[in-house]
Amino acid sequence: MQASTIFALRFISGKYQGGELPLHPGREIIIGRSSDLDMVLVEDMVSRKHAKITTSAEQIHIQDLGSTNGTFVNGEKIKKSQLQEGDRILIGTSIIKLVTSNQNTTDADQVVVGKEPASPKRTVAATRAMAGTIDEVQLPDLLQLLSTSRKSGILALCHDEEEGKLYIRNGQIFFAKLGEGQEQIKPRKAIYRMLTWVTGTFELLPAGEETFEEELQDSIEGLLMEAMRQLDEMNVLKDAGRLPPRTAKLGLTFPLETPLRDLTPEQLDMVQIVHNHPTVGGVLDHLPENDLDVSQRIADLIKAKVVAPSED
Repeated sequence: MQASTIFALRFISGKYQGGELPLHPGREIIIGRSSDLDMVLVEDMVSRKHAKITTSAEQIHIQDLGSTNGTFVNGEKIKKSQLQEGDRILIGTSIIKLVTSNQNTTDADQVVVGKEPASPKRTVAATRAMAGTIDEVQLPDLLQLLSTSRKSGILALCHDEEEGKLYIRNGQIFFAKLGEGQEQIKPRKAIYRMLTWVTGTFELLPAGEETFEEELQDSIEGLLMEAMRQLDEMNVLKDAGRLPPRTAKLGLTFPLETPLRDLTPEQLDMVQIVHNHPTVGGVLDHLPENDLDVSQRIADLIKAKVVAPSED
C-alpha cells in the first residue's frame, strides 16, 4: 500500500450501502454492537465487541475479538489478517469493502453515508436483510461468504428481466428457482445460469418453511466450479461467433437443403423447439439440458445450416 493513500471502509450491502468510513494512519476502529464503539452495527449476529481494525502508515489489519459468529475476509474466517484494497469483510449481515477513499476530509472520525456526513459514531441498524448489487459483489464471492459463515435464507436475485431464488441452508444451496413461468427449468440448470450473472441485484431474505421433494446435495465449491466451466465454454462459442445472443430470433433456413431424415432424433427435437419457441432464450428455457449443452446444439444446427439467426 502507498503511504500517501487514504483508504476507507465502504458498505456494499445493506441499508447504508455506499457509506464510507475513512481510515487514517494511526487510527484504531472497534466494530460491534455496543453503543460506545467507533462503528456500531445493531444486529443479533454481531457481538458487543466484534472486530478491530488498525491502520499504520503502510498496512491495515483486521482482528476478530472473539466474536460468536466470526469475522470473514474474502470468504475466509480469520483471527487476524492484513487487508488489501478490494478485500471484502463480512460482519453479521454487512459486507464492507476496503476501497480508496474519495473523501477530501481530514476529519478522521467522520463517517459518510451516501453524500451526506453523519455523526462521528455511526450506528448502523440492520433494518433490512443483506442486500446489494451483483456488480459490486460477484455471486461466486457472495456464495463463498455465505457458505463459510454457514448462513441460511433465500437469496433473491434480479438480472435484466430475469429473477431467481437460491434456497440456502447452513451455507449450502439445496434448491433453486427461476422466475414465474419458468418452472420447467430444473434446479441445477437454474443455479448454473444464475451463477453466470455479473450485473443485477441480490437480497438475502429470511429462510422460509418451503420443502422440496428433491433437495440438492452438491457442495458450493462443486456448483461454482461447474458454473465457471460452463461460462468459459459458452464465452468461447460467443467469441467465435457461433452462438447468437439470448434475444436473437431463430428460424429454419430457407430453402432447407439438409434432408430431415439425416438429422438425429435429438436434432429433430431441437428443430421442433426452435419452431415453437423461436429465440435463443426460448430454446435454452425449453430443453432440459444445461445452457452450455443446449448452446452447443444450437451452434451445431447453425453450422449445419438447418437453423439460422433472423436478420430482423
